[in-house]
Amino acid sequence: MGLLSENLFDSAPEAEDSLQLLLFADKRSSSIEQLRQVQDFLETLRSGCTFDLQVIDIEDQPYLAEYFKLIATPALIKVHPEPRQVLAGNNLVAQLTECWPRWLELLPTASQPSSDQSSPAKASLAHSVEVMKLRDEVFQLRQENEERAEQLLFKDRIIAMLAHDLRNPVTAVAIALETLEGQWSLDPSDQVGLPPEKMMRLAHHARSQMQVIERMITNLLDASHGKGVALSIRPRKLDFAELCESVLTNIQPNISAKSQQIKVDVPSDLPYIHADSDHIRQVLVNLLENAIKYTPEGGYIQLAALHRTTQKIQVSICDDGPGIPEAKQKFIFQESFRLERDENTAGYGIGLALCQRIVRGHYGQIWVESTPGKGSCFQFTLPVYRA
Repeated sequence: MGLLSENLFDSAPEAEDSLQLLLFADKRSSSIEQLRQVQDFLETLRSGCTFDLQVIDIEDQPYLAEYFKLIATPALIKVHPEPRQVLAGNNLVAQLTECWPRWLELLPTASQPSSDQSSPAKASLAHSVEVMKLRDEVFQLRQENEERAEQLLFKDRIIAMLAHDLRNPVTAVAIALETLEGQWSLDPSDQVGLPPEKMMRLAHHARSQMQVIERMITNLLDASHGKGVALSIRPRKLDFAELCESVLTNIQPNISAKSQQIKVDVPSDLPYIHADSDHIRQVLVNLLENAIKYTPEGGYIQLAALHRTTQKIQVSICDDGPGIPEAKQKFIFQESFRLERDENTAGYGIGLALCQRIVRGHYGQIWVESTPGKGSCFQFTLPVYRA
């Protein structure tokens, strides 16, 4: 007899006056050793009694464990004759030795011919198990269908919002380029034209808006890879203060447009970090743009960094916006999650989820501290570069 059988119902039909036994186990070495002991013990009893033993791999047929309500393995179940009895634990042979005489007394004798009980009993068991298998399959199909439906709805929402949100930066780029094109088409002898400072502002505005478009596309592409796909992170020695300065230069027009003020506290002696420049830029931009979005006109934003330990720096980006309800704070880093107040505003519900994936990809942590009505503070850690 093999140690683990393929299927409960593949063996030859058992005699109606025999014991029907099911032996459940997994592939642990201790479990397999107990199986051998039980099988060896039963073989010594075969000459005095006819019995049918099926060995079930619990990992291959988990629905049987549910059917018999098993909470531990290995386990030996007498399914016929009734009543059913379950033996479990690490002393199956001892329990079996004690129960065996009582089980034999339940078998029909020659003077009491058996009524055809075992076949219906086994048929009933087979039917119940088949129903449970079908139920599990239906449940899995429903889950897959719901996941695909959610993915389709998410993609439809993304496409609609992308078409809406791209219109503004594309229009801004087009206006800036048309203005510059008109300036360059002027005759050099024509003294009427834009001053160099104005032209530089237009060029900078066009470039910053193109970065907005690029960032939107990058976020969507990263989100489309799914949570199970690892980001391609290429860490190197990186000056975090220099990166912050670059990011702030690019988003300064957005801060100025709302008459906001930003306080920067990044120490000059902050150690280098070991990180992917493009991905950490993405985290900074996402968090700063969220702060700009939720901070009211004339409000304050803070970007700070500190050398937390010899291995980590800690970055904080705070705003004085409406804050996040405490009950919702544990959900905001989930894919596609949005607060009720944001349902009618632009956004995809993927920015914070991407930030979390990037920070975790750098073996860091990201979290939020927020009080409704008093703003939010997003914080994350990054590894220090070690030469």
